[in-house]
Amino acid sequence: MAQRPNPITRALGAAPGGVFVAYAIAASFLTYFCMYAFRKPFSAGQYLGADGEPAVFHLLGLTVDWKTAFVSSQLIGYAISKYLGIKVCSEMTRSRRAVALVGFVLIAEAALLAFAVLPPSLKIVAIFVNGLPLGMVWGLVVWYLEGRRTSELLLAGLSASFILASGVVKDVGRWLMSGHGVSEWWMPCVTGLVFLPVFLLAVGMLNLLPGPSDADEAERSHREPMGSAERWAFVKRFAPGLVMLFVAYFFLTAFRDFRDNFGVEVFEDLGYGTEESGLFTRSELWVAFGVLVPLGLLFMIRNNRGGLLAALSLMLVGCLVIGLGTLGYQLGFVSGLWWMILIGLGAYLAYVPYGSVLFDRLIACTHVTGTAVFAIYIADALGYTGSISIYFFKDLMLGDVSRLGFLIGMSYFMSLLGLVLLTGSSVYFLRTSRGRATAPDCPRPRTDQPAQVATA
Repeated sequence: MAQRPNPITRALGAAPGGVFVAYAIAASFLTYFCMYAFRKPFSAGQYLGADGEPAVFHLLGLTVDWKTAFVSSQLIGYAISKYLGIKVCSEMTRSRRAVALVGFVLIAEAALLAFAVLPPSLKIVAIFVNGLPLGMVWGLVVWYLEGRRTSELLLAGLSASFILASGVVKDVGRWLMSGHGVSEWWMPCVTGLVFLPVFLLAVGMLNLLPGPSDADEAERSHREPMGSAERWAFVKRFAPGLVMLFVAYFFLTAFRDFRDNFGVEVFEDLGYGTEESGLFTRSELWVAFGVLVPLGLLFMIRNNRGGLLAALSLMLVGCLVIGLGTLGYQLGFVSGLWWMILIGLGAYLAYVPYGSVLFDRLIACTHVTGTAVFAIYIADALGYTGSISIYFFKDLMLGDVSRLGFLIGMSYFMSLLGLVLLTGSSVYFLRTSRGRATAPDCPRPRTDQPAQVATA
């Protein structure tokens, strides 16, 4: 016998659409925002030696500075998590999601405690373990939001979390170190503890969301876990377009992560002091606003093929902004801060749709039965592999190039490559989806209509 839904779940299902959207955005935003407190605060440290220069590891004849080693080690764990998530997240049932979310974050916090107390050679292992569960959090949260008529709004709100959270948690970490005497080694663990109660509350809120309504499924197609056969069929069906998307994402993730993880050093090279309060938060607020307004407006496009085209167009604009912003900085038209804002805006305009609306619209447009989480996790796994590769390429092959100089060169490369590959994938998917868009008599999604509790 089917279990009766929680009273709050029933109330949300009967509530006006605007109330449901506000609740869902708040729950998902807080969940993923707080996850960043366990993933990103360690990058606020510089991990210098006694001489004020970056401390280094000598490993297998290679010399790598501590911060690069820590960032890369966590990313290796995070990338492995994304590969695991291709299976785990695409097969995860509703009843297990909340427990998995809490368990993953508690493992990550335990690893940050180990990072604080272990010797440097073992801190690399601790930060690797920290990344290992966190890569699956995004997919579990997206499961609650995809396949709805208002998914663009919900996923835009969710995406705001990681755009803002990275800057905020680094500022919190810097505040703990400068204002409260917390060491670089203990700061990540303490930051996680500060955000843990809010994370637990947010997961509880998220798990009370009702499933997609019958009207949602009629317009956006039914979503369900995908087995091995369904996953392979999806890849074979869309292979040419997916390859172009995934190659672009490989380098785009590396670009975004380099700007993010080495933002402290890049801002120093640009002439901004590390003690300047709220620097990261200020820059990312502009980025978040510039990305999420157009992304959220995509929900107004009722036709799924048109929505797919609009998402791909936003991604192309993002690549263009990266290149033009960098050119403007080098010509002296924009300041260093505004250059960082512009390349962040461009990177996230291209990056965010991968993890939110792009594959949701593709599935709705082609009527494939499954979940967008599967395609998202293939992209993420490859993307974080790209991040790791770029970090080692920079330190081992271009060690004499400053991080600012490397970011400038990478900006031009990402802009040109992204424009070529995203244009090619746009042509492919628009041809593939021709004639399979949402039926023209489907009602326009409105946030003032009540969301219904799914009966399935």
